[in-house]
Amino acid sequence: MLEEWLDLVCLELGVERATVDRDLILDLARDVAHAVARPGAPLTAYLLGLAVGRGAEPRAAASRLSELAAAWQGASELRAWAAWPGLRSEGA
Repeated sequence: MLEEWLDLVCLELGVERATVDRDLILDLARDVAHAVARPGAPLTAYLLGLAVGRGAEPRAAASRLSELAAAWQGASELRAWAAWPGLRSEGA
């Protein structure tokens, strides 16, 4: 059922289905949901999509976000990681 849903959503949005790494996105969502907060999972997946749309490499970006989630200690972590440029594309 999930594969059929993804096929339909990709068709509707004009996204090449072959470019969607389902497991990568689900793993990231799991990491964020468990380490940060459940509502953070879909928001982070959306932000990953925005970053990829701006040129970020999906696996590297998701890996970095999973690392951030694993190390998350609250707002103080945000300041510690804020300077990391890895998810920013040129001109963003």
